Amino acid sequence: MKHLLTACALLLTGLVYAQQISGKIVDNKNKPVEEVSVFNKTTDTHTHTSTTGDFLLNKTQVNDTLYLSRLGYEPKIIRITQTHLDKIATFTITPANISLDQVMLVAEIDALSKFVNVDVQKDPVKSSQEVLRKVPGLIIGQHAGGGKAEQIFLRGFDIDHGTDVNITVDGIPVNMVSHAHGQGYSDLHFVIPETIDNINFGKGPYYADKGNFATAGYINLGLKKTIDKNYLSLEAGQFNTNRIMGMFNVLNNDKSSAYIASELSLTDGPFKSPQNFNRFNVLARYNYKLAGDQELNFTTSHFQSKWDASGQIPQRSVDNGSIDRFGAIDDTEGGETSRTNLLVNHKKIIDQNQSVKTTAFVSQYNFELYSNFTFFLDDPVNGDQIKQFENRVTTGASTVYEHRNIELSENTTFKYEAGIGFRYDNADDVELSHTVNRKTVLEYKSLGDIDEINTYAFLNTEFKTGKWTFNPSARVDYFKFQYEDKLSETYSDEAETKTRVSPKLNTIYSLNKNTQLFLKAGMGFHSNDTRVVVANNGKSILPAAYGADLGTILKPTDRLALNASLWYLFLEQEFVYVGDAAIVEPSGKTERLGVDFGARYQALDWLYLFADVNYSHGRSIDDPDGENYIPLAPDFTSAGGISIENLGRFSGSINYRYIDDRPAIEDNSIVAEGYFVTDFNINYKWKNWTYSVIIENVFDTEWNETQFATESRLFDEPASVEEIHFTPGTPFYIRGKIALTF
Repeated sequence: MKHLLTACALLLTGLVYAQQISGKIVDNKNKPVEEVSVFNKTTDTHTHTSTTGDFLLNKTQVNDTLYLSRLGYEPKIIRITQTHLDKIATFTITPANISLDQVMLVAEIDALSKFVNVDVQKDPVKSSQEVLRKVPGLIIGQHAGGGKAEQIFLRGFDIDHGTDVNITVDGIPVNMVSHAHGQGYSDLHFVIPETIDNINFGKGPYYADKGNFATAGYINLGLKKTIDKNYLSLEAGQFNTNRIMGMFNVLNNDKSSAYIASELSLTDGPFKSPQNFNRFNVLARYNYKLAGDQELNFTTSHFQSKWDASGQIPQRSVDNGSIDRFGAIDDTEGGETSRTNLLVNHKKIIDQNQSVKTTAFVSQYNFELYSNFTFFLDDPVNGDQIKQFENRVTTGASTVYEHRNIELSENTTFKYEAGIGFRYDNADDVELSHTVNRKTVLEYKSLGDIDEINTYAFLNTEFKTGKWTFNPSARVDYFKFQYEDKLSETYSDEAETKTRVSPKLNTIYSLNKNTQLFLKAGMGFHSNDTRVVVANNGKSILPAAYGADLGTILKPTDRLALNASLWYLFLEQEFVYVGDAAIVEPSGKTERLGVDFGARYQALDWLYLFADVNYSHGRSIDDPDGENYIPLAPDFTSAGGISIENLGRFSGSINYRYIDDRPAIEDNSIVAEGYFVTDFNINYKWKNWTYSVIIENVFDTEWNETQFATESRLFDEPASVEEIHFTPGTPFYIRGKIALTF
């Protein structure tokens, strides 16, 4: 009997292994391709390739049909033979123009990001901050001379500079906690646009590996590991605009590769007082393959920027003709900032189903900003200019273990990720002061040192059974906030701590390979500024967000993709911008209900159309009707465009973005006007050369990029006035570009 059982066990084991295929996917240069979808059309099972291009797919037998797909590569269909099953099979996929038929719907929580491509060489941008517009429903606005982080709008939020969206670059956090200018401040200008390989995003608080600020959603930019060719470009345009950028291979062999990239951007902008804007970036990236399927990646970068700004101007000064739209009340605004990063990523492939990824980083960051929002309201002699300053070092590390393709039964597979990590911010001399002409400090309003520690752990699980995918997960975060007030007459170094548990549950039903329904639910949070936490004795340290999404993604045809969702989000505490103090302060509870809709259509091989429409209804719960509007929260936004690629030697696009009128204060008596702006670019390729023309605001629309309801007083006014203060949007703006690959 014992021998019979052993024989049966061996037979069953053999059957299990006979139903598996182990393989590797490479490109036409024999380089591994990660994140390729491997879909068994016979059994509806699927998996993805690892960073080494390896995959293991269960329930695969002779005569099954595999479909290999990844955006930017020709799809490939393979009929499985016994040879494929007997040994590790290698499949080659070929790079190709972006097309929707390259994307197959599989049960993934962030599936929509698979449809979004980043190619700034064919669709140029001025900075990496503009790449955020690739996220459906996200709008950005600049209001301080081009060097300050942009204001972000998403899902009915005025996110300010990042309070409710978690932003990372290859695992390094962009959001700055307890920042001198505002909580969650996210400046992406340290990233060179041409080094971006992909963008991954998700909306809502449903992702266990995303922690602080992931309430409206998260965004991660992935950088290129390697480059195929050297690249050099030169841009010149209106407003004394010039930019030079280059990427160069310095090492490329079987085990090692490295490249460097750098850019210098200069412009005066359309303002009467020149912006004197400059930005310099340099990045170096080195990859090394270690023995035992290990990969080590080092990235170091340095960024610095300096600028002057005309600030936000009052509408009344434009109406009475004292200044025009591009004039200034105080043109001594501006600032400078810098950031130096060291990032180390290590990945160990244990086998086709198991891997460990570790990330460690350190950043040195400096920030100095001068603003004047109220002019002569508080100080009728010297004016109300303020200085915000900080010197910060941020360090952190994380380790994530992943185990895939665990068979629980004949029809049920299981995978999980378990991760731990920490982040430590040491910000010294965090300052808010009253200044004159960016030189003299008249009064310190606040000055101190901040230490903030966040340690965390998460478990992300996924069960697949039949057409269903269940994704229960949870995250635990511990925070310690410490603030030394340097203006206190006695030594004051207060600390507060808090722990937050964030459970989440996502469910996907895949009706077929072209249709899926999803229901997402979960808790997230954004932390409060350390200075607020300590001042309030630890109250409302980590206000929670509760969200739910019900929606669908479908492909009626291979070249048409649609997405729609109905969502709800409740916040225990909102953040509100306070113009007269240039700070963001917490307020009460809010709730939002919204609808997202998007369509993407590959009309022809060279013609691609897309549009996203987003509506939200948001209100403050604690305030009476009519006085419960959320300032600057948009209720309707839309973005879309038409792009052509490889139409002969031509490529290009025309894109629009629209934001509706929105309340500027709680009773909606002051309204921030919406806008509709259209941009255009066209490229002509000849041999290794590409010639481009980029036009922003093609129709020369008069629009306000950012707007605030602010109480201010001009020098000759007897009393203050509360009204819209705005930064004008860019007028018709043309520049040319020449690029060379070699």
